[in-house]
Amino acid sequence: MRRFRAMLAGLREVLDPAIDEGRGVGAFNVICLEHAEALIWGAETARLPVILQVSENAVLYHRSLEPILTATVALARNADIPAVVHLDHVTDVDLVRAGVTLGATSVMFDGSRRPYDENVAITADVVRHCHKHGIQVEAELGEVGGKDGVHAVTARTKPDEAVTFVNDTGVDALAVAVGSSHAQVERTTTLDLELAAQLAAVVDVPLVLHGSSGVPDAELVRAVQAGLTKINIGTHLNVTLTRSVRDTLAGQPRLVDPRKYLGPARDKVADEAARLLTLLAGSA
Repeated sequence: MRRFRAMLAGLREVLDPAIDEGRGVGAFNVICLEHAEALIWGAETARLPVILQVSENAVLYHRSLEPILTATVALARNADIPAVVHLDHVTDVDLVRAGVTLGATSVMFDGSRRPYDENVAITADVVRHCHKHGIQVEAELGEVGGKDGVHAVTARTKPDEAVTFVNDTGVDALAVAVGSSHAQVERTTTLDLELAAQLAAVVDVPLVLHGSSGVPDAELVRAVQAGLTKINIGTHLNVTLTRSVRDTLAGQPRLVDPRKYLGPARDKVADEAARLLTLLAGSA
């Protein structure tokens, strides 16, 4: 297996080698400290790079960016595999600036709800600011289904618009709509892999699949083969964590020490993260 240099990594530092080698890279959501620990441990077990994502919604949950982002950066810095700390689905430019100051190594700026021209202009401004600080930017052209009730999985990214958007904004990675949807708890989604291949052939930055929790293993493998590189998985790991907590508490109804139910749940997430990273890398 390839040996990776351990580091707090930038987005393209892990995505570019993956493209060259035909691998996918797992990008997983961090909601609490146990998530971040589990994802690092899983990546270390798999001996593969990982992307740790702190979303704007997670920041709202914690009522502050600094504690959750700083803790995630600290864990990533001490990992013995490359780990990216990524701000995800950020709509607030001030939050982008704060994240850059606090040590995030990449940002996904989400201007997809804005009119196209406004999305391009504000995304380009974010890119200029982040590039000045050595931070790379992912963006989204149009909305992927399922995010806070937006349009359905029928959304599709047009290749010509994708090329223009990347050229006009200077983004380093592009999230595309090819049939996935956020917050899916059943893994039954079939992707438009023909479109994914068309996008990969004309867009000169790594492509990102959001809403991958609803996509079964075999389809994820085909998605990577079609040219999707950064694979975002959040809800599926939340299902793994929550199922473990429920099982532990059901078997021990008098249990009150959170370490006794969060610890096993963290281990389950680590195991599943390792499995998914290995699957996406084509090593399963």
